[in-house]
Amino acid sequence: MRRNFKDLTAPEVLALAISLEEEDARIFREFARLLRPNFPKAAASLDAMTAQEDVHRRRLIEIFRHKFGEEIPLVRRQDVRGFVRRDPVQSLRIAGVDSIRRRVALMELEAARYYDKAAEQATDAELRQLLGDLASEERKHEDASASFDPAHLPESEREEEARTSRQLFVLQVVQPGLAGLMDGSVSTLAPLFASAFATHSSFKAFLVGMAAAVGAGISMGFAEALSDDGSLTGRGRPLLRGVICGLMTFLGGVGHTLPYLIPNFMTATVVATVVVAIELLAIAWIRNRYMDTPFLAAAFQVVVGGVLVFLTGILIGSA
Repeated sequence: MRRNFKDLTAPEVLALAISLEEEDARIFREFARLLRPNFPKAAASLDAMTAQEDVHRRRLIEIFRHKFGEEIPLVRRQDVRGFVRRDPVQSLRIAGVDSIRRRVALMELEAARYYDKAAEQATDAELRQLLGDLASEERKHEDASASFDPAHLPESEREEEARTSRQLFVLQVVQPGLAGLMDGSVSTLAPLFASAFATHSSFKAFLVGMAAAVGAGISMGFAEALSDDGSLTGRGRPLLRGVICGLMTFLGGVGHTLPYLIPNFMTATVVATVVVAIELLAIAWIRNRYMDTPFLAAAFQVVVGGVLVFLTGILIGSA
């Protein structure tokens, strides 16, 4: 059963403070580990804050031992009303550095408020002074968490973090999305247009196109999710990559399938052909924008492949 803070005894107030410092140090250490490969400066700031949390813990244990003995009661944040619920650390493993910064600032603000309230309740002069000092130091930690925000970094460091964030975005989002979009846009052309020219039925072509888009989306999604776990390549969570790849594959296939909802076969085919051209140009633009591939080279590569598959579908369907 959760208790009110005012009902805690002095030993329990100290025990809770020790527990908070231990938990915060563990979380900061994990955050630093997550950020170190790509954001070493932010990780170094968290390392320093972790060391200071360890110092706070030792000071609290020393005064507890001095005043109350060796046995520290087990009191945790979840045992006391009023604390903000914290999401598990795992929930931030795919989040950006800014999310971790905000989380750290909130933790330090909460710790400072706890020490303020504990100091107000303390009747022992030595204990009250320590709690007040810790409140002041936690506020400095909160300021420190803001200081490694990109807006407060030197221009060169901001550019470095922006470049790293862009690389991670390309690796974890753009690449699986682009792979799916290319597969969905190109691989579904042959069955769609083969069925269209074989049957001259818009509705039958639509059914084949939808089946191809859904099937390709499921296949690519599973293939991407099972390709690697991201631990060595830095490509992020496999489930997220699989969802992105699968959805983009489906979108790539369904784009030129939807025109076949138009009852007139020739009108639907003309519209679908225009959509195919737009899709191929969009792929070329994404490759140019995020993969640094020259636009003309990207367009040539994508258009040639797409046209070959497109003509293959028409030839087979017309045979």
